[in-house]
Amino acid sequence: MDYLSKLFNLNYKVAVITGGSGILGFEMAKGLLDAGSKVVLLGTNKEKIKNRIDLLGLKDDRLIGLKCNVLDEENIRDVNDTILNKFGRIDILINAAGGNVPGATVGLDQSIFDIDINQFKKVVDLNLNGTVLSTLIFAKSMSEKKSGSIINISSMAAQRAITRVMGYSAAKAAIENFTKWLALELAQKFGDGIRVNAIAPGFMITEQNRALLTNSNGTLTERGNTVINITPFKRFGLPEELIGTVLWLSGDASKFVTGAVIPVDGGFSIFSGV
Repeated sequence: MDYLSKLFNLNYKVAVITGGSGILGFEMAKGLLDAGSKVVLLGTNKEKIKNRIDLLGLKDDRLIGLKCNVLDEENIRDVNDTILNKFGRIDILINAAGGNVPGATVGLDQSIFDIDINQFKKVVDLNLNGTVLSTLIFAKSMSEKKSGSIINISSMAAQRAITRVMGYSAAKAAIENFTKWLALELAQKFGDGIRVNAIAPGFMITEQNRALLTNSNGTLTERGNTVINITPFKRFGLPEELIGTVLWLSGDASKFVTGAVIPVDGGFSIFSGV
């Protein structure tokens, strides 16, 4: 245990998780808390954040939840001040806020020419601009102490051409480019203490994709079956299976790793189908 504690060095590190009320963000929070970190859960729905806090059942002051809209600069700045006033630092930033917007998806009876450009802008705004804006504000204190780990959330949709999810795919591809660009920028300007990486989850059942992948009776949809057929592990991932990668990227065990995009996908991204 002492060896692992020193390897990851996450005790009392302060982790900020945008999209903390979502399934993936919530699992990441659990892992970081178990590793001894302090965690700030951020989300747009105050009641949902409170419910997540209650589920975690932590009775000390290592966990707080705050309402935060990643597209509202003034709101983010206020939240950043609150975090720094309480904990004095931000060591880890996980940009987990995001998701798909139905209007930026090509319907079964549609083509790309039916896409609503305003809905396309909305999904890019949420996933890309929300990540960039959050980083500009929450990571500023990292630049001042020249230390920290930023973890962005990409997707298999950025790595392979996945039908229908046009807006989401474009936004997540941009996230991967931003991750690499920012890793270079921060290393050159602030030294080797700040790292920027991304996780690209494979297909996991969440609130947003459940109806696309599974039927109401629990069986798989045609799309769900297709995913399983080209996933070598022949199953969907579990949200808690992201925790190991999150802890590794958050702590000192990965301190020579920056600009990387780590797939956690059961082999989906490497399988050609033959």
